[in-house]
Amino acid sequence: MKVIISGGGTGGHIFPALAIANAIKERHPEADILFVGARGRMEMEKVPAAGYTIKGLPIAGLQRQLTLSNIIKNLQLPFKVLRSRCMVRGILRRFRPDIVVGVGGFASQPTLSVASRMNIPTLLQEQNSYAGLANKTLARKAACICVAYPDMDRYFPAEKIVFTGNPVRADIERLSATRDEGCAHFGLQPDLPVVLSVGGSLGAGSINRMMLDNLQFFADNRIQIIFQTGRTMYDEAKQAVAAAGVEQWVKVHQFISRMDLAYAAAQVVISRAGAIAISELCLVGKPVMLIPSPNVAEDHQTKNAMALVNKGAALIMPDSRCHNEGLPMLAQLLADPVRQQRMGQAIRALAAPQAASHIVDHIEQVIANKH
Repeated sequence: MKVIISGGGTGGHIFPALAIANAIKERHPEADILFVGARGRMEMEKVPAAGYTIKGLPIAGLQRQLTLSNIIKNLQLPFKVLRSRCMVRGILRRFRPDIVVGVGGFASQPTLSVASRMNIPTLLQEQNSYAGLANKTLARKAACICVAYPDMDRYFPAEKIVFTGNPVRADIERLSATRDEGCAHFGLQPDLPVVLSVGGSLGAGSINRMMLDNLQFFADNRIQIIFQTGRTMYDEAKQAVAAAGVEQWVKVHQFISRMDLAYAAAQVVISRAGAIAISELCLVGKPVMLIPSPNVAEDHQTKNAMALVNKGAALIMPDSRCHNEGLPMLAQLLADPVRQQRMGQAIRALAAPQAASHIVDHIEQVIANKH
């Protein structure tokens, strides 16, 4: 079996891609898997670290803020698209895949588009409750579309849709770590509350600012925080925590590689409402306060969050209000163990386990239909 997996840009695309690759390898150890990503993006580091080969395209996205620098980048975009498509054609001719899987992100559009033109079967994995323009376009020629939310026939041909849920990292899917192990790993006291704050793989400015402007709150209330900042604000966060003398309470990390231990240690989670974050949180079954990013297409993170809130499985805090109202909401939740338990049970009921394995079922089926 020869498979190309294309996409990336953020952990929300990369981690499902790696989960699918690992599930293929589990079932077909001899499988040959090649990733195609965008140069300079996160996948060019994370995919090789996971043991897979990746080819980088010079593709980029449209810059929406009209600065002079961004206008120049936008003018270069058509040339980057053409060059990327030429490179993809060469990659496909040399590798000769049985199927090309798209997980979203800059690179997936030219890769799947060229594959379809070359009559190579394609499979789409749409993580969100809202489908972007690229996937809606690619869906016309896709053999199969794996989704994680109901009613996706608003965007895709109904006969091509299969509900699989979102694939997540195996260490999260098979979460076996204990709270004591998690606390030991992060240097925390297991007899005190622990909150995990994550703004996605690239960080979230407003969540970080909410934390950094209220550091004394955690010491005063004896709340321990595992704090993933992302790259941009990591140095500032380290300095602010040291200056405030709250290192005992706030553990700063640029990126958390052992999310299984972070989830195990946490009593409550503060998170963006990206599709993969939500899929992981459902499997983990911990009460969560979701702060949807306002900087996404069609406000789809709010839609993702409300799917949980309407079932009593999460709290929602608008991004614009989190700075002043987020931590009081957190304190109320920590003070109410009955509510925590109820929310944990409700969110766990929404989990879609074995998603990566189900996607591999459909990959096999598409390849079999080709022959």
